[in-house]
Amino acid sequence: MSSRRSGGPTSRVLGFAGAAAAIAFPAAALAQPVDLFFERTVMTAADSRCDLFTPAVSSALAAGAAQARGAALRAGTDLKSLVAIERNARGRAAQIDCSSPLVASQAARIQAAYGSYARIQRMVYPGDLTEWRADRGVGRTARWRLSQSADFGSNRMIFGLAGRQDNQSALVAVAAFSDKATPYSARLVMRDTGRTMGPYLLGGRQPLAKKLPPSSATRSYIAEARAGAEAELLPKGYAGGWAFRFPTNAVQALSELDPREAVAVEFMLPGGRSRVAYVEVGDFAAGRAFLQIASR
Repeated sequence: MSSRRSGGPTSRVLGFAGAAAAIAFPAAALAQPVDLFFERTVMTAADSRCDLFTPAVSSALAAGAAQARGAALRAGTDLKSLVAIERNARGRAAQIDCSSPLVASQAARIQAAYGSYARIQRMVYPGDLTEWRADRGVGRTARWRLSQSADFGSNRMIFGLAGRQDNQSALVAVAAFSDKATPYSARLVMRDTGRTMGPYLLGGRQPLAKKLPPSSATRSYIAEARAGAEAELLPKGYAGGWAFRFPTNAVQALSELDPREAVAVEFMLPGGRSRVAYVEVGDFAAGRAFLQIASR
């Protein structure tokens, strides 16, 4: 099924078998990202109307749609076109006959494919310049659930969602400084979607520092807590560092950004000094959805 092919809505759903079977597998990249986004959006909307899937499968499809959306943007599809494609996909889903045996058969295939997807414990989500690593394994010690590493000067940071088996993941930045610097706080800086029409992108392969808007178009989240970083969360090769936990609402704000843009983590030092590390938004939303499937 393709957003560029002819055919009625039922035939489009039946043509979705190959892409839908992957749900959010890395192998799905063999198909065109725009097609995958269209297909997964159709089935997600059809699920909302027809109650086709269990909550876990619905989440998997949502994760796959988010991943395909990010891939389409990075491949050069403009945001306006994706909005139109999503509208078209939802329109197609609105015409589907929920009681059709063909739709039921397609839904059964997707449900069966989820069995393989649910057994995957780790995923890597590559971006333009870096990647997110997702881990939904279990364990009693602290671990990174969704993380991205960044070097800034001679220092190193890991940023993302971290937690233990018995609690929810928190948005955390762990920084290790080569000169043993001690930041007293940190803040997360990102585009303010309420004051902007879209990301500030210059085009081409720009460094992450160039993918933030002017300060007048940003919003900040000050860290709620600071502590010595647990050994399991430290960058490799470092014996110590600092962990900063950001507010819960920053997680949703980060999920709503364009995957091509970046955010900054500013570590504030005495004397008005600071050091800044940059994070690519990438498929943070898809990785977060991947983790949420494990809790269902």
